[in-house]
Amino acid sequence: MTQFWFAAATEEFTPSEMVEQAKAATAAGFDGIASSDHFAPWWPEGRASSAWVFLGAAGQHTTGPLGTSVTPIVHHYHPGVVAQTFMSLEDLYPGRVFLGAGSGEAVNEVPLGLDWPSPGEKIERLDQGLEAIRRLWDGETVTMDAGWFALKEAKLYTRAKSRPKLHVSAFGPQAAAVAAKHGDGLWTLGDPEQAPEIIEAYRSAGGTGEIILHSGFHLSDDEEKAIASTRKWKGTQLPELYTDDIHDPAEIERLGAEKVSDEEFAKEGFIIGDDPSEHVDRLREMEGLGATVICLQLIGNADPIGSIRRYGETVLPTLRDGPGG
Repeated sequence: MTQFWFAAATEEFTPSEMVEQAKAATAAGFDGIASSDHFAPWWPEGRASSAWVFLGAAGQHTTGPLGTSVTPIVHHYHPGVVAQTFMSLEDLYPGRVFLGAGSGEAVNEVPLGLDWPSPGEKIERLDQGLEAIRRLWDGETVTMDAGWFALKEAKLYTRAKSRPKLHVSAFGPQAAAVAAKHGDGLWTLGDPEQAPEIIEAYRSAGGTGEIILHSGFHLSDDEEKAIASTRKWKGTQLPELYTDDIHDPAEIERLGAEKVSDEEFAKEGFIIGDDPSEHVDRLREMEGLGATVICLQLIGNADPIGSIRRYGETVLPTLRDGPGG
């Protein structure tokens, strides 16, 4: 049975708002809680709340899987600190915690001093950082120097009885191979044109874990209101934001408005609108791609709790009663 996780958006909401959304999502029947992990937002008036602070609080009000979607492992987080944080969360919430990890975006890393690397170097850094995290989680005393970070006889002095899960984000075959090497699952976008190739690359590289497909969503009682409140997210659908040095939120917002139509944004990229059956159809399509988990990130500040409630009343019950449910 496919699980449906709810993801809170650090780029749009405060930690207190995110906790209330997590409570509502749990009441609505979502199986798990995730959070984006951003130092800066995609548009100038956005937020940049701490995902790790939110997760510690959200775990008190929820019972299912709990983690990030996804944490960048290329610069501003030292892999040793990432390993320590998620092992501590695992001690608080045994058997529930996962680290969603990826190679990041310039908007999060350049403001903290990184000269933005090439895609190949990003993948290399991700590989190195995940190796360090896994070894620390496994109880090793680790000495390694990757150039961009180092560990010297480092170990985790607090270790939970169980190990957090590791799900690795990939938008291409090289990252998919890293996911197969290190991860308990693959995390990628629920794009029916791109996801099959990435899933195949993951499986071909030996990956046997979860297939987590991700999408933004907003279910309103008014189509125009739904699109108006989420339109600022258009920039996130530009592939160059994940490879190029584009780190100014105002520029990201401008590029999104210029290059992405409302139709592409709301009906092809994300799932935005007022028709529950449209959401059901799109999510069933993702299930058909082989998703074991579908992670839905709430976007748009027009009645976010209402959007969650509508999912619980109309979308999730239909998915669970029908094929694949």
